[in-house]
Amino acid sequence: MPRRILLTGHSHQAWPDVAEAAMLSAFRDAALHVDDKWEAVFRIRDAVTAAIIGRIGGQREEYTFAGSTHELLVRFLSSLDLCRRRHIVTTTGEFHSAHRQLHRLAEEGIAVTWVDPEPLASLPERLIAALRDDTAALIVSTVLFETAAVVPQLARVTAAAQTRGAAVLYDAYHAFTAVPFQLADLGPDPVFLVAGGYKYAQWGEGVCFLRVPPHTTLRPLYTGWFAAFSALADRRTEGAVFYPEESGARFAGSTFDPVSLYRARAVCSFFDVQGLTVPALRRISLSQTDQLIDRLSAIPSLNIVTPRAAALRGGFVAVRTPHASRLVEALREEGIYSDARGDCLRLGPAPYVTVDEIDVATDVLRRRLAFM
Repeated sequence: MPRRILLTGHSHQAWPDVAEAAMLSAFRDAALHVDDKWEAVFRIRDAVTAAIIGRIGGQREEYTFAGSTHELLVRFLSSLDLCRRRHIVTTTGEFHSAHRQLHRLAEEGIAVTWVDPEPLASLPERLIAALRDDTAALIVSTVLFETAAVVPQLARVTAAAQTRGAAVLYDAYHAFTAVPFQLADLGPDPVFLVAGGYKYAQWGEGVCFLRVPPHTTLRPLYTGWFAAFSALADRRTEGAVFYPEESGARFAGSTFDPVSLYRARAVCSFFDVQGLTVPALRRISLSQTDQLIDRLSAIPSLNIVTPRAAALRGGFVAVRTPHASRLVEALREEGIYSDARGDCLRLGPAPYVTVDEIDVATDVLRRRLAFM
């Protein structure tokens, strides 16, 4: 195979070999047990939930899964009283799912305050200042997807939002297994959190989760029949739609493809055997991004926008250049995988990327940039 240096770890990390056997196991369970396979699927789901809890905290009954974070975001939005509270606070640095969805809501008359994430140091204060008495929700990433900047002081922001009566949802996709954190770090409950395993966890597609704070009484308008799973044997009656007591189950969807859960469980077990704990992964990541920053700093035409301070840096390095998209193509011609968002070229290492590969990639980047 031609050389491939995968610096897309912030987007999609390669799967360990155990993922293949896990997917075949899903097929065997379906072939052997047919519709009775769901008992095994739910056990696997609980194992994945336990792995999530081991990384960020919480209780099993607080979690629900979906194929994408967008589905979970929309379910959260559908639980808000947007007729009475018609204001949402977010940032211009949110991922496309939230950015597009909130712009569409704004077209329908929902007031959305878009807070610029720069400068990072003042972002918490500016988020707090944007809150109003009619704010329905604060929706913010814990690590920004364009720059890998860790948003500071979120516990203060949470407390301020709650004082205003606003629901709080954090997108932790670029933090999960990349930047160590616990739910308690985000402030007092109630706090919603959405994330997934497609990026740094190496789980692949289809394993996204929503953490729902305990004791919530919210009733999502966008609701699936799995939310009534505990009452399926009961006779259906007219009247108010039933929601379970378990907070996560209230936000459940419907029938899903379980193969991704098999894959996620196998990868979690593999990481455990290899000692790839979140602190261990963080040490590897910081060493790699330190190396990238050192080498990219020697290229005067590149503006590094990822924070240099380790406490404020996520799992990749972004540089601002008018040639970002052209550089992605040029690097790919030499077997180096990266991506761009606007004028930001993103370089994301992963545990399987070597020191030498990072050196080669940055040397090629310097050479190709010289001809632009």
